[in-house]
Amino acid sequence: MRQPRFLSGMLLALTALACFATLDTSAKVVALTLPVLLGLWFRYIFQAVITTAVMLPQRGRRLFHTRRLGAQLLRGLLLAVTSLFTFMSVKYLPVGEFTSIAMITPLVVTLLAASLLGEHVSRRRWALVAGGFLGTLIIVRPGGALFGWYTLLPLSMVTTYSAFQILTSQLVKTEDPVTMHVYTGWVGALLASLALPFVWVTPQTTTEWTALTLMGLMGTIGHFLLILAYHRAPAASLMPLLYAQIAFAMLGGWIVFRHVPDGWSLLGMAMIAICGAASAWLAVLESRVKLEPLEV
Repeated sequence: MRQPRFLSGMLLALTALACFATLDTSAKVVALTLPVLLGLWFRYIFQAVITTAVMLPQRGRRLFHTRRLGAQLLRGLLLAVTSLFTFMSVKYLPVGEFTSIAMITPLVVTLLAASLLGEHVSRRRWALVAGGFLGTLIIVRPGGALFGWYTLLPLSMVTTYSAFQILTSQLVKTEDPVTMHVYTGWVGALLASLALPFVWVTPQTTTEWTALTLMGLMGTIGHFLLILAYHRAPAASLMPLLYAQIAFAMLGGWIVFRHVPDGWSLLGMAMIAICGAASAWLAVLESRVKLEPLEV
């Protein structure tokens, strides 16, 4: 592989992660003054319309061809619920700490793959899973600033997103990734549209309109960039980079909300990032299984 192409893939992946962190930060801005379901609708309608507009002229009706429609719809539902938990989470939690908790998803997927799919998990990866969960406990420790009922929101998000990942690992064996992406966009958009008449509030400020637009654009652009990144660099090189999203989320939280995590939270975030990145690397080396990045 040529070095410039490899480096461009890594740069595209990092840019995509910055887009996702911007999405989460914008979601927190929206959730402070507008209904969460309104933000959810903007996020998915942008993805559905833009992705279809770009890909439909190239593929025609083949874009929507699938052998497992029920599984596609279930996958879209799981991602929509994941996004709902995400937006509710960032309403109450700092973006950096939320992102760190969300990043234990690949570790939970490891547990589910071992228990439900019978996949072999080495002792080293079990140790990294334990380290990641310990980091989460440090962040949400009893008596800490983040300890409360709302800590159940990111943990619920991890549960639904892990189920989404497991289903994705089965669908990619027979389904086109672009078709899967289109279905998740439209399922999320249609579900949010059902609730839209009951939650619609016309945004009143430039800040609200800007945040809503950024949510839609950053989610859509981020996923396109990530697809390009995987065409230019191997998954083994990109997966450990996914945990850079924690740093981008911390930066977004500081720029917009002037939030700086305390020392214990920083320790927990570092443990999750190190254990998660190492586990992702081992997963590629041991089984060549590709884990998807955080998609909300």
